[in-house]
Amino acid sequence: MPANVREIKGRMKAVGNIERITKTMQMIATARFQAMQRRAVAAQAYTRKIAEVVSELADSVKGDQGAASPLLQKPENATGKVALLVLTSNRGLCGGYNANIIRAVNGFFKEHEDVHLEVSGKKGNAYFKFIGKQVDVYHDEFDDSPTYEEVEAVANTYMNDFVAGKYDAVYVIYTAFISMAKQEAQALQLLPMQPPEGEGSGEVKGEAMYDFSPEPEELLAELLPVTVKTRLYQCFNESLVSEQLSRMVAMKAATDSAGKMKKSLGRQYNRARQSAITTELSEIIGGAAALDQ
Repeated sequence: MPANVREIKGRMKAVGNIERITKTMQMIATARFQAMQRRAVAAQAYTRKIAEVVSELADSVKGDQGAASPLLQKPENATGKVALLVLTSNRGLCGGYNANIIRAVNGFFKEHEDVHLEVSGKKGNAYFKFIGKQVDVYHDEFDDSPTYEEVEAVANTYMNDFVAGKYDAVYVIYTAFISMAKQEAQALQLLPMQPPEGEGSGEVKGEAMYDFSPEPEELLAELLPVTVKTRLYQCFNESLVSEQLSRMVAMKAATDSAGKMKKSLGRQYNRARQSAITTELSEIIGGAAALDQ
């Protein structure tokens, strides 16, 4: 067999192996995406509703400055320093997922000079090491399915540091899962807590909807920490959903590309093999003709 035919056949085998790997990874990412999407959607309604109730509570005690929670307002003695948690993936092969997050982080650095940087995910940690950016805290305790208790411990640290006046604000940059067709890297201000977008803007006030018992101040002090924790947990959930969706799409594109390449190599192989057969036949016919003479 000619060398070029053997080479093309070897490439076809290598591309076929890659196609099987990417197809398997696509199937795994699809299964994980479906499971994580169910978990994120299930928690989304609770996160939205508790944020709405806290917004109503905050409005009801707004006139009483002494009752205002420290989690709702900036520290009196501003330090100019903010804390930032960046959520990236532990694994690659997920398209532009991490690149979009890094782009949002670079934009954040342009707006804030003094930043306490914390990173979750090996890819983000590796990037900041590569560019020489100091990572103050690297969270390696989170795997592909972080629990609420693990996220709660991080949220408690942020709330304690914020109340102590260590930071003026706490932000989280993550990939929000908006729909199957849209995932967007966003910077969420975790502290001081802000009401969810679209809430509290109507003409009907919370006093007409809720009758609080016990008093709003007591409820607010109880629900505010829970709201911060659930918001941060939802950021982790949506990041994981977006990561698996990005990996699923990337592996689907890689599988399709491998299939097209295999077909192209198959045509090249057939042409090279036909050319080799034609050459061998020509040599045999020529040799037979020489013997007849």
